[in-house]
Amino acid sequence: MHAPQTKFYLHAFDLRGKNRSNLIPSLLVRADKMKNLPGALLLSLALTVPVFAADPPPLDKAEHMPTAPYLLTGAPTLDMTIGQFREKYNLANPQLPLLEYRAIDSRDEKTDLTRAATKINETLYSSTALEPGTGKIKTLQVTWLPVPGPDQSASQARAMDYMTAILRFFVPGLTPEEGRKKLETLLKAGKGSRYYEHVEGALRFVVSDNGDKGLTFAIEPVKLALAAP
Repeated sequence: MHAPQTKFYLHAFDLRGKNRSNLIPSLLVRADKMKNLPGALLLSLALTVPVFAADPPPLDKAEHMPTAPYLLTGAPTLDMTIGQFREKYNLANPQLPLLEYRAIDSRDEKTDLTRAATKINETLYSSTALEPGTGKIKTLQVTWLPVPGPDQSASQARAMDYMTAILRFFVPGLTPEEGRKKLETLLKAGKGSRYYEHVEGALRFVVSDNGDKGLTFAIEPVKLALAAP
């Protein structure tokens, strides 16, 4: 029997019970190695927040979640495919590697985006949505699924390491200490919020904090408006 689902930036799956390797039935993964990924890797269609220059107020757990910005028509992409990102990221972060992202069957969704995910460990995953045809990245997400127990602090620390590394990949001028501080600031601002976004230049940083059901940190491109003549 599946544990209750909670909609946040990814559909969360409660891993506290014995069915930790079970999947939401609609999550059909094309690669055998991905069969045991939890349902958190089924990217949600339930979110959206309009893109503003200033940060919109965080949405708490009781508020309605519209469609995610990366799903909107004309949403921009990062100028790289997931394969190109992974190759460059792994060269820069050999101690925090990402295995190959595997495609997820999303035929039941009302979108033509390609979904893909990779398992880092039992409580940490990365997922993405890709533009059809080009394979360029629309969103890149890291999700930590906390499991109470003696290893929770270590798994949280590992999640913070990966989130910091990915943040620094897209903001390369940051030192490791500056990257961690920036991540902690974003997570603090989004604490307890189903959706929090902060836009800096051409990047959107997203935090979706669903407590013991999971924490997602995402990076997405922003379409910059042309200045009026």
